[in-house]
Amino acid sequence: MQQLTGLDASFLYFETPRTPMHIGAIQIYDQTALPGGVQTFTAIVEQVRSRLHMARTFRQKLVNVPFGLDHPYWIEDKDFDIEFHIRHIRLPKPGDWRQLCIQVARLHSRPLDLSKPLWEFTVIEGLDNIAGLPPGCYAIVTKVHHACIDGVSGVDMVEAIHDVDPDRPNVRPLETPWRGENEPTALELITRANINNALQPLRAAEVAARSIPAFGRLTRGVMERRFEAVKPVPRTRFNGTVTAHRVIEGRMFDLAEVRAVKSVVPGATVNDVILTVCGGALRKYLQAKNELPEQSMVAMAPISVRAQDQRGTMGNQVAAMNVAIGTHIADPLERLRAVHNEAKSSKEMTQAVGAKLMTDYSQFIPSTTAALAARLYTRLGMANRTNPVFNCVITNVPGPQVPLYFAGAPMVAQYGLGPLFDGMGLIFPVVSYCGKISVSVTSCREMMPDPEYFARCIEDSFAELKSAAQSEAHAKASA
Repeated sequence: MQQLTGLDASFLYFETPRTPMHIGAIQIYDQTALPGGVQTFTAIVEQVRSRLHMARTFRQKLVNVPFGLDHPYWIEDKDFDIEFHIRHIRLPKPGDWRQLCIQVARLHSRPLDLSKPLWEFTVIEGLDNIAGLPPGCYAIVTKVHHACIDGVSGVDMVEAIHDVDPDRPNVRPLETPWRGENEPTALELITRANINNALQPLRAAEVAARSIPAFGRLTRGVMERRFEAVKPVPRTRFNGTVTAHRVIEGRMFDLAEVRAVKSVVPGATVNDVILTVCGGALRKYLQAKNELPEQSMVAMAPISVRAQDQRGTMGNQVAAMNVAIGTHIADPLERLRAVHNEAKSSKEMTQAVGAKLMTDYSQFIPSTTAALAARLYTRLGMANRTNPVFNCVITNVPGPQVPLYFAGAPMVAQYGLGPLFDGMGLIFPVVSYCGKISVSVTSCREMMPDPEYFARCIEDSFAELKSAAQSEAHAKASA
């Protein structure tokens, strides 16, 4: 039995029927590489079954503390049934990209069953008409609750069920037979809650002691104007109450081309380029609707604070930084330079405070207070009454740069899926894999009724930035 951290539990408290808090991915495989060119559903289920012991998320379910006196616990589900968690559907003809996105949006809109281990895989066959992919591909759409994993631990889960060599399965031996756990009694859970609550002042004092020098560094940085403690955030169509309906889109780019763009601005990173592309796409989209704010939109960018020895563990180990993404700047290279400087400043502020320290504070908010605050925020429509803290989320998760295989079939593409909540109706999950990088979009259907057009905005934004970078590189070479 393992207790959720305050940060992990917060994703449960913010969950409503309109805002399911799971993350996921669209992973596409080429089954024509298999003998006979067909992947069976049985082989897919057996592939996952053989790796269940390699990721704790697969068989752990929630146990809530009576009266919400403390954060919930994970226990091994003795009634675990793999066939509940892996489903199977097929697209009708022609099986194109837009059909896939619509079907994935429907799946992503539905909350997970909180009484069972918090994940689902849906196999989608019939991907026969997607540009750049061979006919007959199939996809696995994954849904895993954010209370279980963050982006980095999600990569660990992906690696657990895949192989780097189809002829040599990467299956670790099971050291001890798996056994489920009986649910703890109400008395046991309440006793644990009383002990935890009694120890909280000591833990809070330890974090407070570490906070004093951090706040000193923060104050000096603000006074020396090395960074802004608070960035002005404009209100946009993406910063109100979201509906239960989702839209999904995504575009794939060559990672080498992204790296070539970043090399034009000294010190710029791949992440700076992606932030700039997203900023350019939002500029085009909102400008077309006569809604472009005068101030730059601000993105929240998660930062992993997971130590190397914490790989393979459940839960969230992330802090965050806010970055202005230059939506007010027309010139794409000028936008990249501005984003690079903004990201550098935000990173400096995060380092001054300490990313790990930011996450520690979430441990000391009482579970009853956190749950009540989340419910009130939703029921009172506070997203429409308060200024947004950021406009969107852009989360970049580096993935493996070698081919992965699932039950022998090579993965040929991967796109991310993210959660929405009131006040934040747009997230860009960014995933790199095998020399490519995908920029995906998850949004509310009412806020983004035309996701295909937004995807073209992403394409055009990258094309303009790439062209400007090539012209700049050519001019420097000719000088």
